[in-house]
Amino acid sequence: MMNKKKFFIYPLAAVALLTLGSCSDDEGGDGGPKVPPVTGDGIAIVVPEGGFKAEACSPLTIKATVAEGKEYDITWSWNGEVAATGTEMDFVAPRAGVYEVTMHAVDDAQKDTTITVSVTASEPDGGLSPYITSISDYRPAPGQFVNQMPEYSEGDTQEDMNAKVLAAIGDNARGMITLGGYGGYVVCGFDHTIANVPGEADFKVLGNAFYNNGSSSDGSSMPGGSCEPGIVMVAYDWNRNGVADDDEWYELAGSEYAKPTTVKGYGITYQRPADGALADIPWTDNQGGAGSILRNTYHQQDYWPMWIEDAELTFQGTLLPPNAVDESGTGTYWVLYAYEWGYADNRLNTEDESNFDIGWAVDADGNKVYLPGVDFVKIYTGVNQQCGWIGETSTEVVGVNDLHLLNEQ
Repeated sequence: MMNKKKFFIYPLAAVALLTLGSCSDDEGGDGGPKVPPVTGDGIAIVVPEGGFKAEACSPLTIKATVAEGKEYDITWSWNGEVAATGTEMDFVAPRAGVYEVTMHAVDDAQKDTTITVSVTASEPDGGLSPYITSISDYRPAPGQFVNQMPEYSEGDTQEDMNAKVLAAIGDNARGMITLGGYGGYVVCGFDHTIANVPGEADFKVLGNAFYNNGSSSDGSSMPGGSCEPGIVMVAYDWNRNGVADDDEWYELAGSEYAKPTTVKGYGITYQRPADGALADIPWTDNQGGAGSILRNTYHQQDYWPMWIEDAELTFQGTLLPPNAVDESGTGTYWVLYAYEWGYADNRLNTEDESNFDIGWAVDADGNKVYLPGVDFVKIYTGVNQQCGWIGETSTEVVGVNDLHLLNEQ
């Protein structure tokens, strides 16, 4: 993560020797001749001959160099909003085109320097898919649809189940998977970096939420029906190792994130029934709570993910407040009400509220994080609730779409 702080780096005399990349490699350089730097008083950007060039949806590193003894607070902007802080930024173009990137620097004497450069993004050879192209992990919590969506067959391994998930929700297949009770998750990958375009939604998560025509007993104006909100996390592959490392994950803060009814640092542990029994799945949490994922008459298979041999399953994350109301008062009519925005399987697929902005990313302390884009999306069930005869609340996922590649943003 790039933090806003002061930097002391290269002498200005060395600026002309530094290269900045027109390729999407770690060094940010193309090795070719350079034109004179775009420069201000004590700070500069070296521009490659012909300008900065990159493929769409592939990171390009642009660097500022600062004279010895100078210090700056630096922000980078494009599309009219701040996109990064610090002496360098990774720029990801959402599609082919020409983009302007502006660096704004303020020195210790409060003198401003603004430098704008252009980036030309080309279409990658072979094109890109706007849909999920890989599944690196699928670990549902126990639930009534587990082992059915997707279907488990005896002997299936984790790799087999990952492949079944990809077949269901990858490449716009529009199948469906369940994440089970609270904490169950899936990690999706793509054949490109989904660009974080400042001020715009970047991707959509498809679920199976629907609304009914009723209204809540407390007069809520929010739509309700079957809304099973999942929390969305994102990872940008900063070190380019092709995997989502633990320190690269950030939560997208939805409408409930800052409310006092939302619990941060929630943890839950499910216990596997002994001797393979088809039984309720007990759980305990780190808030002193306990309960069970209850079996019902509609789903008779094992509720424990059968390819996972562990005796316990533990999940940690943010816990959303319950959104289900027994509107009948007798347990016959449950309504699961939608949150405003920012959660999977919470609003209709046709609504803008099922879109996600990478700009919502926050760190573990709730601080805003500037990400160039995302390479991985993780979705997990965000509520822990039983709703009588309809069972536990479990987020379902149908797909993840890059809105920029689909020209929907």
